Amino acid sequence: MLRMPDARIDGFIAEDVPYVDLTCAVLGIGDESGEMDYFTREDCVLAGVGVVTRIMAKLGCQVVSAAADGDRVAAGETFMTVRGRSADLHAAWKVCLNVFDHLSAVATKTRAMVDAAHAENPRCEVLTTRKSMPGAKDLLTEAVMAGGAFPHRLGLSETVLVFEHHLTFFGGFDAFIEQLPTIKARCIEKKLFVEANAEQARMLVRAGVDGLQLDKIPTDELALLVQELRRIDPRCTLVAAGGVNPRNAGAYAATGVDGLATTAPFSAKPLDMSVRMRAV
Repeated sequence: MLRMPDARIDGFIAEDVPYVDLTCAVLGIGDESGEMDYFTREDCVLAGVGVVTRIMAKLGCQVVSAAADGDRVAAGETFMTVRGRSADLHAAWKVCLNVFDHLSAVATKTRAMVDAAHAENPRCEVLTTRKSMPGAKDLLTEAVMAGGAFPHRLGLSETVLVFEHHLTFFGGFDAFIEQLPTIKARCIEKKLFVEANAEQARMLVRAGVDGLQLDKIPTDELALLVQELRRIDPRCTLVAAGGVNPRNAGAYAATGVDGLATTAPFSAKPLDMSVRMRAV
């Protein structure tokens, strides 16, 4: 499970219940005992269980039963039951529902891409980029991993990935190729990846880069290019990027690349989920 500080969990709760639940207070029902079921109206891959479990504990609710992150849940199925005071159940209700329906949507879309890619190429992984909603990286990372994918790049401090924008300030592509041995010597503990078109890719592989992000190359052209690059250096990691989505993930994986870099899961529409409460 993703590491997340207590302050982050407290923030989720405070966002929805900054001071007091006025409705429960006015009705005088806060101390009544009850149970709450979370269920889905759509088939999905579940995500957010770890986060919700921690929210429930903070609010004094007991998780009676729960499915696990990454489980497939059928429409109509209850995937979590919790028990507690009415006031605590109502405090948990919406914030936890929001976690479930947003993260499970991302996990479900991710799983569709992973399944499509693995059906064509079991050794091709789906990798989600850092192009996500600011402030939600931890939640989205948990969701894509529940869906079977991996984070491509969690931030600028993690990997060395050279884009055309970098070369604008470096003196251009030819200058980069010329100085590549020096650049690699500066990052001996990191792999050097470069985003490239087909023509640049051939030159970069011959120059000894560790990996390529092949941007917006049609699948038929990419399949031939991958074969050519493998002949030059079979150790070079090849990642397809640019417009990869659930509809074409299988076709891109079939080209023989090692991974698919994508932002597609982050645009998943929240699922239709809900709760039932009962007094006990």
